[in-house]
Amino acid sequence: MTKIRKAVENQDGVSDVKVLFNAGKVKANIDQAKVTGNDLSSVITDLGYEVKKVKTKELA
Repeated sequence: MTKIRKAVENQDGVSDVKVLFNAGKVKANIDQAKVTGNDLSSVITDLGYEVKKVKTKELA
């Protein structure tokens, strides 16, 4: 969904955003020094969508 993708990618420290609407997932590379998964969760809920789980992993 374009609305979610644009809102997430406009956050400082976010790149390579993919919204998998049918799967109910948003994937993005984030710089955790600038933004957290919970920050992105807030952005998405502010758009009126429900966030059930936030999962992050460190990239090597």
